[in-house]
Amino acid sequence: MIPEKQILEDKPRNKNMSVSEKELANAIRALSMDAVEQSKSGHPGMPLGFADVATVLFKDFLKFSSKNPEWPDRDRFVLSAGHGSMLLYSLLYLTGYEDISLEDIKNFRQLGSKTAGHPEVEMLAGIETTTGPLGQGLANAVGMAFAEKLMNARFPDLVGHDTYTAVGDGCLMEGISQEAISFAGHYKLNKLTVLFDDNNICIDGDTSLSTSEDHVGRFKACGWDVISIDGHNHGEIRNALKTAKSSPKPVMISCKTTIAYGSPNKSGSASSHGAPLGQEEIELTKKALNWPYGSFEVPDEILSEWRKAGVRSEDKVSAWQEKLNSHPDKAEFERLMSGALPENWQESLHKFKAEAFEAKKKIATRQSSGNVLEVLTKDIPELIGGSADLTGSNNTKTSHTDSITIDNYQGRYVHYGIREHAMGAMMNGMALHGGIIPYSGTFLVFSDYCKPAIRLSALMKQKVIYVFTHDSIGLGEDGPTHQPIEHLDALRLIPDLIVLRPCDTVETAECWEIALSEKGAPIALSLTRQGLEPAVMESSSVNKSAKGGYVISAEKNSHQVTIIASGSEVEIAIVAQKELEESGIGARVVSMPAVTLFDKQSKSYKQEVLGEVPAVAIEASKALSYYRYAKTFIGMESFGASAKAVDLYEHFSITSKRIIKEVKEIL
Repeated sequence: MIPEKQILEDKPRNKNMSVSEKELANAIRALSMDAVEQSKSGHPGMPLGFADVATVLFKDFLKFSSKNPEWPDRDRFVLSAGHGSMLLYSLLYLTGYEDISLEDIKNFRQLGSKTAGHPEVEMLAGIETTTGPLGQGLANAVGMAFAEKLMNARFPDLVGHDTYTAVGDGCLMEGISQEAISFAGHYKLNKLTVLFDDNNICIDGDTSLSTSEDHVGRFKACGWDVISIDGHNHGEIRNALKTAKSSPKPVMISCKTTIAYGSPNKSGSASSHGAPLGQEEIELTKKALNWPYGSFEVPDEILSEWRKAGVRSEDKVSAWQEKLNSHPDKAEFERLMSGALPENWQESLHKFKAEAFEAKKKIATRQSSGNVLEVLTKDIPELIGGSADLTGSNNTKTSHTDSITIDNYQGRYVHYGIREHAMGAMMNGMALHGGIIPYSGTFLVFSDYCKPAIRLSALMKQKVIYVFTHDSIGLGEDGPTHQPIEHLDALRLIPDLIVLRPCDTVETAECWEIALSEKGAPIALSLTRQGLEPAVMESSSVNKSAKGGYVISAEKNSHQVTIIASGSEVEIAIVAQKELEESGIGARVVSMPAVTLFDKQSKSYKQEVLGEVPAVAIEASKALSYYRYAKTFIGMESFGASAKAVDLYEHFSITSKRIIKEVKEIL
């Protein structure tokens, strides 16, 4: 039986009746049920339970245009509970997005379909971010709301919109949620509203199996306003959304809902979370909801009302466009939102690079990176930096990036706090919002704390820059807990992530040039704590690092062996090269700051760089990447230890002597 509170008052309609909001919500439910059933796969419970909240939001509050889905000042809606993707697909179809058809709904979860199992940002207009891993969308939404604040500070008459995110119990169980809501509360992101689908159900059953958390108290403790409502009462939903609009704080609306609302036998049950209801149960549910229509059928009058909601904000779009057309900063705003860099942005960088050739200073690449950023942040105002409470160690703050505070959103530097996971996911949200190129810093070993967000940066092909310092045993006395061993190759395994490990200031400048020139991929910079000797390559305006690997020091005798190295090990390779040359062995040193970029080069280029001789590779990591190019790899086979860097390199035999020994054995 359906609980009494689920019995709906709507009678079967005739065409002369006005369309009720319950019918609009039931259109979402029907499409969602039918699509999951046809797919024989999916999550019907969340769309059925959350349809009422989504209906009121999209019909009366969300500022958007289905005809202009990329309108910069639209409100953002993020479905953090991405398993409920049919909720979003139904809304996009019903409100008239041209990018989605009824046929796409019918092809839910099929190979090549736009309607993937979880929302993917590049698949359909109207999807703001790729979600699925729980909690990521919530942190993305915080990043979007934060980006809105930053852009509003620069363009107050062009940017002023809200961000809404639908989250479930699972999103709030994930640790990233605490990092994100803590940040949002501290920065008073008052144009952010979290809609909590509070149905007390998780995959294993009732949430009481695993948690007894007071979410209302938790959000309040983090500086949020909280409103608790019946998530099936449209009046309460509407009043809560009105209240949220005027709050000086971020708002969490706790919407008490029933999962699989309307289903006589599966509502309120975990069995409706991740499996089709079954055709018989769908028929019973449609009867209970007074929805006397066939599969994928939405009556014209109901569809027409939804289509009106999709163009409800067209007058606002037109007024905004007129404002933009006469705005004195129109060109700059459009440049920022398009992702185009300022003209001639590379001039100062190339000058810096030329000066670095001449200076030949021994310096850590984390410091080199800071010096490069000093130049770049002056010329590129959309560069917004930050650090997970390691600013002085990561060298990510410059004289051009004032700290962002609740009193200064004109700033350009984010103090993320020790929240690596949310930091990565927030940067994804900032990049997706537009107008900002986010970069942030932490130690390389802590890349594990933000790995899911990095992976999504790559999946979404977002221009997000991760600055990872203290990148090997070279960090020294902090010991094995802080010395990354497997992390470089772990990052290299992520498709479309570009991992860059420069060997000196010149290569660091080149790596930043790659990072900023790249349009469709995130970047991970791997930088040293310890000072490095400048390399010996000849001065050149060409970015040699862009191909991933190049000859940094050519052989003087007949070419007999190639030594491949990256980052801090390039100087070790060059020392070995000199000794080998003195003993009559012609050795070539190849610097390979980006193995994955080198992988993409032509066979002829690789052959030209490596030659037709045996190769030895050296890197202070546990890496398999180099076995594609080297017969022997010198690296880490264990965790590190606590000691001075120079002693650790000797202890773990990552030395020029080891290179020479291996070369002589090979030859």
